[in-house]
Amino acid sequence: MNLSPKTLAAYAAILVCGIVAPFLFPNYTFQLAMLWIMILFALTWDTMGGQMGYNSLGNIFFFGAGMYICAVVQIAWAGYDVAEYTAHFGAVKIEVTYAQYYGGLMVGLILAALGCVLFAIVFGHIVFGLRGPYFAIGTLGVALAAGELVGTWDYVGGGGGITVPFYPGEPDARSLLYYFLCFPLAIATFSFLKWLYSTRFGLAINAIRDDEEKAEGMGIHTLRYKTIAWASSAFFLGISGGIFGNMVGFVEPLEVAFPTVTFGIFMVVMALLGGKGTLWGPVLGATVFHIIKETTWTYMLGWQWVALGALIIINIVFFQQGILGWAQEKWPERFGIKVEGDDSGREAG
Repeated sequence: MNLSPKTLAAYAAILVCGIVAPFLFPNYTFQLAMLWIMILFALTWDTMGGQMGYNSLGNIFFFGAGMYICAVVQIAWAGYDVAEYTAHFGAVKIEVTYAQYYGGLMVGLILAALGCVLFAIVFGHIVFGLRGPYFAIGTLGVALAAGELVGTWDYVGGGGGITVPFYPGEPDARSLLYYFLCFPLAIATFSFLKWLYSTRFGLAINAIRDDEEKAEGMGIHTLRYKTIAWASSAFFLGISGGIFGNMVGFVEPLEVAFPTVTFGIFMVVMALLGGKGTLWGPVLGATVFHIIKETTWTYMLGWQWVALGALIIINIVFFQQGILGWAQEKWPERFGIKVEGDDSGREAG
């Protein structure tokens, strides 16, 4: 893949900014790490909703499942019994060494990713029989049901949640660790999807979005492509869930692991805001949305949901194509888009 000098310079600038950001703004390391998670959310949702036309409202399920898988593995890796640790009749305090913590975290993240891929394959064969709004409602049901079911499962703490083994080092080192897990994960997600969309796979899922019946008639194995697309999203979401669980230090089913009404909706809003069906649109939308969200949460406490609701309404009513789509319509030549009949239109005017 040949990249222009401007593109290479832009990628280099993003990498440099990503590396130095937590050192320039040490008091905002958590918020910066959350920015990369938000970008990952938007990118993975757009794989289904934008590139393939399957608007999933249940992607947050993989985020929560990865969080729980990672936490359980970390506890077991440290040599503790998970059921005893999460029992309500007493508390077991986990003290881990650096080797135990890093080993448990890495193994936990790997198993979280693989476990979520398996979930995507299993649930994909169930929900991909649905189309349109029925698919969206079906996936939403999976996420809501997961939160309620985990809340009744005593092995993982039930509704009381489960505390993740705490990082044994200094708080500043802890913040930097999670930032430098979120940052390369978002970069890896973007790079993987950029490559994936440039292959025959990208053409196939776009064909499914445009007309699934015709795509099947052309010999495209639609179920296979849909399953791979969802599994790819689940892989990265599972890892992000494991990292986020360690960032907050506590995993609770409804508000932390499976927050359908917050993170689950944010995924959709960010992709729509930036421009779904594009590679950079979700990145742009996530960045703008996160900045607005953090600003309103800081300076408009009590009105933050009103502000975000107004943003959603403006986006849906006036900018359905998203920021990037609007920019492409206004300045097509800057995006390498040739408009047929443009010269004749100017002469006629």
